[in-house]
Amino acid sequence: MKYNIIGDVYRLYDVNKVDFIDKPAYLLGVYYDGTLGKAVIEFLDEKGEKILFLTDPTGHKPYFLTNEPPEKIKENKKIVEHHSFDGIEVVTKIDPFTFKELRLTKIITKDPLAVAKLRELVPKAWEAKIKYHDNYIYDNALIPGMKYKLVRHGTKFNYKLITPKISSDIINKVKEILRAEQAETKKLAEEWIPLFEEKPPKAKRIAIDIEVYTPFKGRVPNPSLAEYPIISIALVGTDNYRRVLVLARETMWGELSEEYPHNAEIEIFDSEEALILEAIRVMTKYPIVVTFNGDNFDLPYIFHRALRIGIPKEYLPIHFGEDIVRLETSIHIDLYKFFKNRAIKSYAFGGKYQEENLDAIATALLGISKIGVEGNIGELSLANLVAYNYRDAEITLMLTLFNNELVWRLMILLARIAKVSIEDICRKSISKWIQNLFYWIHRKLNYLIPEPEDIRKYGKPSTTQATIEGKKYAGALVIEPPKGVFFKVTVLDVASLYPSIIKKYNLSYETVDKPNCKSKIDILDETGKKIHHVCIDKPGLSAQITGLIRDFRVGIYKKKAKSKEIPIEMRAWYDVVQKAMKVFINASYGVFGAENFPLYSPAVAESVTALGRKSLYSILKKSAEIGMKVVYGDTDSIFLWAPTNEQLTKLQEWVSKNLGLEIEVDKEFVYVLFTGLKKNYIGRYVNGGIEIKGLMAKKRNTPEFLKQLFIELIEKLKAMSTPEDFKEFQEWLENEVKRLYRELKKKEITLDQLAFKVGLTKSLNEYTKNKPPHVKAALQLKTYGYTVEEGDIITFVKIKGREGYKAIQLAKLYEVDPDKYIEIINSALSQLLEALGVEWSDIVGGTTLGELLIS
Repeated sequence: MKYNIIGDVYRLYDVNKVDFIDKPAYLLGVYYDGTLGKAVIEFLDEKGEKILFLTDPTGHKPYFLTNEPPEKIKENKKIVEHHSFDGIEVVTKIDPFTFKELRLTKIITKDPLAVAKLRELVPKAWEAKIKYHDNYIYDNALIPGMKYKLVRHGTKFNYKLITPKISSDIINKVKEILRAEQAETKKLAEEWIPLFEEKPPKAKRIAIDIEVYTPFKGRVPNPSLAEYPIISIALVGTDNYRRVLVLARETMWGELSEEYPHNAEIEIFDSEEALILEAIRVMTKYPIVVTFNGDNFDLPYIFHRALRIGIPKEYLPIHFGEDIVRLETSIHIDLYKFFKNRAIKSYAFGGKYQEENLDAIATALLGISKIGVEGNIGELSLANLVAYNYRDAEITLMLTLFNNELVWRLMILLARIAKVSIEDICRKSISKWIQNLFYWIHRKLNYLIPEPEDIRKYGKPSTTQATIEGKKYAGALVIEPPKGVFFKVTVLDVASLYPSIIKKYNLSYETVDKPNCKSKIDILDETGKKIHHVCIDKPGLSAQITGLIRDFRVGIYKKKAKSKEIPIEMRAWYDVVQKAMKVFINASYGVFGAENFPLYSPAVAESVTALGRKSLYSILKKSAEIGMKVVYGDTDSIFLWAPTNEQLTKLQEWVSKNLGLEIEVDKEFVYVLFTGLKKNYIGRYVNGGIEIKGLMAKKRNTPEFLKQLFIELIEKLKAMSTPEDFKEFQEWLENEVKRLYRELKKKEITLDQLAFKVGLTKSLNEYTKNKPPHVKAALQLKTYGYTVEEGDIITFVKIKGREGYKAIQLAKLYEVDPDKYIEIINSALSQLLEALGVEWSDIVGGTTLGELLIS
């Protein structure tokens, strides 16, 4: 009998036979199914319990545009006789630079792959490199994350957006903050309000994590080969489903640890085949499946392992896309890729986690870590294996639940703003989100989406001199910081400086240096030199979009997130709204200065940074006039030494009145320890937290003895608040460094404490030119008969001699080179020591640390 793997899912191919018509459901995304040759639209029912997959009911087809006349296209046999050619249409588009109508030829194909071939057969093609599923979203003006109905119009169907009832308070507030804007900007704002007021859908979901037997510690099994058995699969759902499926082996059950999941159901399977099929059956019961690195490991491993042990392919609802592993019956959310996104890490979570692994993220955001394991996973007792596996699945799910489902809600908001499928939100960069948003609006306004050469034709080259190698124009203003410890430091931040500049000066790729302009203003840098001009005849797209998101955040939602008059649940939602907006507006400038961004415009980027420097110079000058001591400044923030409330208020009022900007207290430090280097300091907040910028970064491959020093050092820094505390800290640091120095010289630190751990990202034979230390160590292992594969974690130590490195399995303690490790300590602590006015030789030579305290 065929194993039942299909859960509560509707896969709909014939729209005329479905009961979905006229029933609201949340649109989560669109993807192209090559087998069906159609777009598949993903919906979540209102209860959040079932996923509905619907093949395109609108008759949409792939296409691209060219300025070749239709008569000429008809004469091109390579195009019209191509098996995927489906016809031509004449369309009218608006040129975003001149606002004139363009008559273009639309070449329609039967499948998206043909676009890439046929576009090469015309001299110029537009909109030919857009992913088909994105084009589908643009053309149907769809907004992922919002609620829709499918409405029948004769024999055709359309998507009808279901918008929430908007309170008069919100409408009036929007009208108030946009009262001076042009009519088209106000209209765009009205259309955006529902995105922020529609509550996010609830979604039943399950987290899955697998454990694989490996012959020795440090081996990460290759998912494509899937050589080793899956010995455990943990599944944890939002409906309190808690289960661990374990493969029966000779391994003993063992004693229950404190971390053992007593509330979970544990099931032992005699066969790996039954274990895998049961896990798949459970997954297909949920509309959303959550993994951590499931694209790269868990799902590919399940798929290839299942095939390897004889499970038929038709039993596996797992499909491989370009950068995604998709489930036939569920939406797959990969949290690893989401949390790895620099915009999410920096702007949504304020850099709370430094590394993008599950342990670091969970520890920082949940206060819960993975269960530590000594030795190989395959050597664990079954009880410890269950605890380890369950914890990983549990914290993966918790990352979508904590703080009132912050992450899930954030994904929904980002999808709405960017017009990006929820699965793409997890996998695409912030520049792709912004690109999508711009393209969607271009299509809505019937603007032709320009090619990079179209933008370069208008924008003038940069005129300012870059101070950073590789940059094409001058960047932000950074004030040289001092060296030493400063107490009572307040940091002021200019709220959304770059977005405010973009809006105020109407900066956009189609407005800067635009010729034939009726009204324009000059862009002057901080020296008064003209570098560009900007046209103000019509609102620029970037100025509109960035300005609106900024105004919504600063003028409405940031305030609502803190309002005590609003119910706590709504405040939590509005906090997510303003966080999502922050992600966008903080990245809105940078994309225009990135050459790989399709709307790349160095003229825009250069104008923004020049005006930013000009603004910060004005603020610094006024601060000095008021009598405040500026100790450091960077881009949009200034560090002030012991300012009074009166001085702060005076500066804020001046900035608002004269620059049209808001400058607010962002951080208050008990102390800041400056190293004398830019973006390089340690500060302890008034509330006890600590911020470390560019100093003593703890990396995954840092030796354990140094990691422990960093942990203790940070705890000491958190506890300090007075100059006297610093004196004790100096003594402690001196003693610790001396201790490590002596232990290294005497070779009293064990090999495992000295070891570096680095993974092989490719097979050994692919390292042809440069051979990093871990590759050299891996080659040594291979010489001695060890099996070394891609994905293995290579553990090695620094030794004396020509090689310089040795795999830990082959090394002896007497071979270790203590001087190399002492140099590592020196390198890791040199900036901190320099800030304290201490020479390395003073410590290892026995003298006491000097004092450099400014109180």
